[in-house]
Amino acid sequence: MTIHDQHTDEVAAAEQQSSETAAPAKPEPTRAETSTAETLFADAELADLRGRWAGVQAAFVDDPKDCVQKADGLVSDVVEQLTTGFAHARSRLEEQWARGEEVSTEDLRQALMQYREFFERLLAV
Repeated sequence: MTIHDQHTDEVAAAEQQSSETAAPAKPEPTRAETSTAETLFADAELADLRGRWAGVQAAFVDDPKDCVQKADGLVSDVVEQLTTGFAHARSRLEEQWARGEEVSTEDLRQALMQYREFFERLLAV
């Protein structure tokens, strides 16, 4: 046995002992576990946003500064879309109240679930 072989065996034994005594890794929650309502974006919008992000990220090597500026713009677009979506939902409820219409408990429950989903996602960031 060479010194290299002995060192390799010692490292392997230490890694095995470490993995046996370490706490098991907490698995990432699945989509079903984290989502209590619909996604914040439609599938087509998600695909478009992810495609745009991939394009931004791919351009980093060629022009890092421009890449970061485009990433900032993309994130700003996403935040604006989310803000606009929630503002529209709130406006619909407020319009019903202003007309003296009773908003159904189910509509209010759905609105609260969407706010909770958004709130939890923001806290998870």
